Amino acid sequence: MTDCRLYLITPPTLADLDAFGRDLAAALGAGDVSALQIRLKDLPDDAIAAAVAVLAPIARAHEVAVILNDRPDLAARLGCDGVHIGQGDMAYKEARKLMGPDAVIGVTCHDSRHLAMEAAEAGADYVAFGAFFPTTTKDAPTTAEPEILTIWQETMEVPCVAIGGIDADNAAGLAAAGADFLAVSAGVWKHPGGPAAGVAALNAAIAEGLAARAG
Repeated sequence: MTDCRLYLITPPTLADLDAFGRDLAAALGAGDVSALQIRLKDLPDDAIAAAVAVLAPIARAHEVAVILNDRPDLAARLGCDGVHIGQGDMAYKEARKLMGPDAVIGVTCHDSRHLAMEAAEAGADYVAFGAFFPTTTKDAPTTAEPEILTIWQETMEVPCVAIGGIDADNAAGLAAAGADFLAVSAGVWKHPGGPAAGVAALNAAIAEGLAARAG
């Protein structure tokens, strides 16, 4: 049985980088986190670079991989550990050329096993399915069912990420269904007890889901 780990995504805007850095450090110190995706839409390159400069050292101090959203060119230039690309972004092969052989490259596959198989066959390090629940963090064009995680886990070796509206109240079911990673944004940053409490609660929910998967 594989594990399931938390994959954090930044809020879409960061009004105060230093304050968010403190929140990030608290969150990463509160439980297991595999990766941090820096997802800042519609910002100039220098603003994204400034965010990476502040957040990447905090993530790496906790042995958390730094993934940049959408921009393989910028991810490579800034020395990020990987990049996440959507279906409308740069093609996987071009992203791999820019990022090099050792970088992590993940691909959004919505609710499509066909798209996921294409990405896996091309060499993607993970595929992302969603949205599983309503989300206000981004416009989700598709809705995915937990069954897609189970089928993928049973038939493919490339890890799968579940994304979309995930929080401590609904995470266990996705971990039980077969997700290798749960991508969470508001479920941590808007948790009523604060980001550290959000990470702790999600890790507890993941543990519950893995126990159900094993049983």
